[in-house]
Amino acid sequence: MVHFVGAGPGAPDLITLRGAELLKNAGAIIYAGSLVNPALLALAREDCRIYNSAEMTLEQVIEAIRKENGRGGDIVRLHTGDPCLYGAVREQMDALDALGIPWDDTPGVSSFCGAAAALGAEYTLPGVSQSVIITRMAGRTPVPDAERLENLARHGASMAIFLSAGMLEEVQTALLSGAYSADSPAAIVYKATWPEEKIVRCTVGTLAHSGGLAGIRKTAIILVGGFLSGGYDRSKLYDPAFTTEFRKGT
Repeated sequence: MVHFVGAGPGAPDLITLRGAELLKNAGAIIYAGSLVNPALLALAREDCRIYNSAEMTLEQVIEAIRKENGRGGDIVRLHTGDPCLYGAVREQMDALDALGIPWDDTPGVSSFCGAAAALGAEYTLPGVSQSVIITRMAGRTPVPDAERLENLARHGASMAIFLSAGMLEEVQTALLSGAYSADSPAAIVYKATWPEEKIVRCTVGTLAHSGGLAGIRKTAIILVGGFLSGGYDRSKLYDPAFTTEFRKGT
């Protein structure tokens, strides 16, 4: 059995209880070595066979799984954050289906959640934004034309931009062509929840300059939107005048 497991954003204790148990019992672990905190491998059994997928192709990953599956026992495919975001897991799952190898999926805490926690921020503030756009800048990996950053920026919603810290000037230009102004609040969170976490608060107009001064070029998430400023409306959920299923308003 293959278990796809989300490792969380970085801190070893942010993996789920289920994910930790799967790591402890696995006969083999294939982990995304470019992003997953290697401290998580301390949970592995002494006799566990460990592969670093940063050095492997898809075909090599699948062949390693096929070989380990033939040995019996459980295999953990350990991905950073939650595998559903930029995890390249669908192609692996389809390949396993073609081979008749069973699998399941254990979610993890995404780095966009870890980044918000680091900032003490809430993406969905009443009166500010009730939508979160998770996206990336087009680079070596393209994006559909309709999802180009300058098009998504027209919404002015809260944004979490992955895999784009090395293109801050391009990100800034794209955001300014949308609904954001040079004064719109922004932040860059480098390695959210890791010991070396770094937070840079800035504006859209100073995004590239601020990131350059901090020396951030990778492994960071860019957050943009009014949710990073101070103003918002009080929520209806806890408003004494608002009636809910559990409480009558006054």
